[in-house]
Amino acid sequence: MPTESPAIDTPLVRRLVDAQFPQWAHLPLALLEPAGSDHVIHRLGDGLTVRLPRHAGAIGQARKEAEWLPRLAAHLSLAVPEPAGVGEPAFGYPWPWAVTRWLEGEVATVETLGDSVTAAGQLAGFLTELQRFDPGTVAEAAARDDLAGDPLSGRDAATRAAIAATAGVFDAAAMTGVWEAALAAPAWHRPPVWFHGDFHTGNLLVTGGRLSAVIDFGGFGAGDPARDLMIAHTLLSPRTRAVFRESLDVDDATWLRGRGWSLAAGLSAYTAYAAVNPGVAAATTRQILAALEG
Repeated sequence: MPTESPAIDTPLVRRLVDAQFPQWAHLPLALLEPAGSDHVIHRLGDGLTVRLPRHAGAIGQARKEAEWLPRLAAHLSLAVPEPAGVGEPAFGYPWPWAVTRWLEGEVATVETLGDSVTAAGQLAGFLTELQRFDPGTVAEAAARDDLAGDPLSGRDAATRAAIAATAGVFDAAAMTGVWEAALAAPAWHRPPVWFHGDFHTGNLLVTGGRLSAVIDFGGFGAGDPARDLMIAHTLLSPRTRAVFRESLDVDDATWLRGRGWSLAAGLSAYTAYAAVNPGVAAATTRQILAALEG
C-alpha cells in the first residue's frame, strides 16, 4: 500500500478550487469522511465533489476518468461519475486532481444487496455492457501503459507474504492452494475486453434499495476481465454468486483467476488495515473466506 502523501487540508482545497475554477468559488466546501485510501474527498456545494490523490499510485485517475467516463456513460445501464473538471498542481500540491458531479446514493453493503438476485443480475449486466464497449479500440487500449493493468502474477510475492503473515488467522494451506491454482490457470485466450479494475462493494452505490451507480474508475483498462469478478466475493452470497456467474457466462479458468484476484486484494487490505479498522477487518475476512469457498 502506498504511504507517501502530501499534506491536504480544506484550506488548500479551497485555494485550488477558487484559483482554477472561479465559477465555483462561492460554493461551500466540506470534507467527506470516511474517504477512500486513494483520495481526500470534499463536497463542493450540493452538486460537486473534489478529489485529490493522496499518493502517487492514484495520480492518473483524474485524467483517465475525464477521457473515458463521458464515452462510457451512454453505454452502461448504471450511472457513472460525470467529470466536471481536471485541476492542475498548485500551491505545493503536486498532482492533477478532479472535480466530479455528485452522485446520490449510499455505499452498497452485504446486508442491502448480498442476497439480491436482482443485484447479481445487474452486476453481470453492467460488466457485460462494459466488456462490449467500443470493441474497435480495445486492442490498442490494452497496449497502453495506463490501461493495461497489472498482471495477477505481479501480486505473487506480496500475496505469498500476506499468506504467511495471516497464517494464524486463515488457513494458509487453503490460501496457497487457491493462489497457486489461479496463477496456473489458463490465461485469457480471447480478445481483450474492458474492465473496471476495482470492482468491489465500496465502489457501488445504492438508491431506494437498488443498485444505482458504479464509481472510482481509476483501475479502468483493457485485457483480462477476471479482476472484476472480485465483486462476487466482496458482496454476493453463495446463492447470488452462482446467479452472477451464470448470467455473465464465466468459464472455469477465468473464475479461478478471479478467485485469485479476490484473495490477493483481500489479503492486501487485511494486512494493511485490519489492525486499525474493524470494518475493513470484517469485510476483508469475508472476502478472503468467500474466495476460498469458491
